[in-house]
Amino acid sequence: MSAEIISGTEISKAIKDELKVEVTDLKEKHGVVPGLVTILVGENPASQSYVAAKNKTAHALGIHSEQVTLPEDTTEADLLALVDKCNMDDKINGILVQLPLPKHIDEAKILYAIDPDKDVDGFHPVNVGKMVLGEQCFLPCTPHGILELLERSGVETSGKEVVILGRSNIVGKPIANLMLQKRHSGNATVTLCHTRTKDTDFHTRRADIIIAAVGVPNLVKADQVKDGVVIIDVGVNRIGKSKNGKAILAGDVDFDSVREKAAKITPVPGGVGPMTITMLMKNTVQAAKQAAGLE
Repeated sequence: MSAEIISGTEISKAIKDELKVEVTDLKEKHGVVPGLVTILVGENPASQSYVAAKNKTAHALGIHSEQVTLPEDTTEADLLALVDKCNMDDKINGILVQLPLPKHIDEAKILYAIDPDKDVDGFHPVNVGKMVLGEQCFLPCTPHGILELLERSGVETSGKEVVILGRSNIVGKPIANLMLQKRHSGNATVTLCHTRTKDTDFHTRRADIIIAAVGVPNLVKADQVKDGVVIIDVGVNRIGKSKNGKAILAGDVDFDSVREKAAKITPVPGGVGPMTITMLMKNTVQAAKQAAGLE
């Protein structure tokens, strides 16, 4: 037995193709151009790479994209003023402040200053609250991408035992909430494991679906899962460099061994990763439609 690969690369491409058509339709029929601004403070190489990828994807889809790069010593007050300016700009439907921010800036204060109607990252307390209540809102991008992976690869979640490893505010907690809800790609029985869980293996061995988001390379081994499990591996861990200097990546799941027992599994790279930026674009298009009274 060897698991079917759930390709985030292929699924994200399909969603981007759909979005490209939707953006063209918005422009031609309604004169609406979705707009996204990305704000980068400092010169963190990883953040620079992420922001560049987001802008490249936006341009490819026909989304108006602006990037604002600020020096490392930008004050909190100046950043708040910029966010407020973007809140008032009708050309901008989505505001993304790239994290992490320099230590002298309160990240929560900045994120909470973003207009919830432009919070395409889904981090504002208003959107988090709506998500918990099952109301229409911007879903956080990585959990939203996980839902799309499950749905588009034909994984049934209703009534299934879902075990989530990791309780971060970005992945673990929101995906646990979404999998519990009475919705498509929901209705599951959810167990959330973390560093104080006494017997994690007990839970993973009975899981129908495991979502691993802990940031520990190859943590989940074949003897910790049952035959036919579905694995969604959120981990992206750098474990070395190849001869040409390229980073060697590993997920939180020992792919080679677990693949022999699983029914379906996401690879690293090429699994959850490509979905995050794609769902950011989906949220931006949704924000533009809402602002225009089209949704």
